[in-house]
Amino acid sequence: MSAPPTTRLDVTPREAAAICATVRGADLSLLGPMHRLAGPEHIAGLIALLWDPAVSDPIYDLPRPFTHDMIAGWISDARDKQARGEAILAVTVDDRSTVMGYSYFTIWPDRSAAELAGAQRADTQGQGRGKSGAARSFGWMFDHLGVRLIGLTAAQDNVRSARVIEAAGFVAKGERQSVRADGSTRLSLYWELTRDQWRGASQAMD
Repeated sequence: MSAPPTTRLDVTPREAAAICATVRGADLSLLGPMHRLAGPEHIAGLIALLWDPAVSDPIYDLPRPFTHDMIAGWISDARDKQARGEAILAVTVDDRSTVMGYSYFTIWPDRSAAELAGAQRADTQGQGRGKSGAARSFGWMFDHLGVRLIGLTAAQDNVRSARVIEAAGFVAKGERQSVRADGSTRLSLYWELTRDQWRGASQAMD
């Protein structure tokens, strides 16, 4: 289960309402032409993606086991949360509409904060797509959704994710307990990044 970032920002009701409205009508095309809002038509593809331990094992908050009913419920729950301005579940597909990856955005409008979890098919990992895709997602969260803070966690042995997170400029904040869907816990590494930090780093690279 996701938890909001440790840092708490002062957020006006107007800012929170604006974030909620944007999440409800989020424009996934700004992430890229192959992004889709997850729906029933993606259940089989998500099961095939997550069935690979190389994809799913490092991710603590996935619904398990990866059955049709479990994934269908996950998609439905995400749609309900999106209607409340709290989450977005997206998939990426290839030119044959095969699911290549997923992104789950959790949003806390009253804190102007968000979290991102996701994975790509194992055969597409390690090709530089992770860093570029993550950077595009972070920019979308800040500039389109309108949040001012992103918090991320990764398993202590998930070196690939840690590299992607730190390359994007996130600041290490130690460790925190992550709670799995079954109630068990995992000690995770934890990072945060503000919108001002993101924009400052982006300007420095221009």
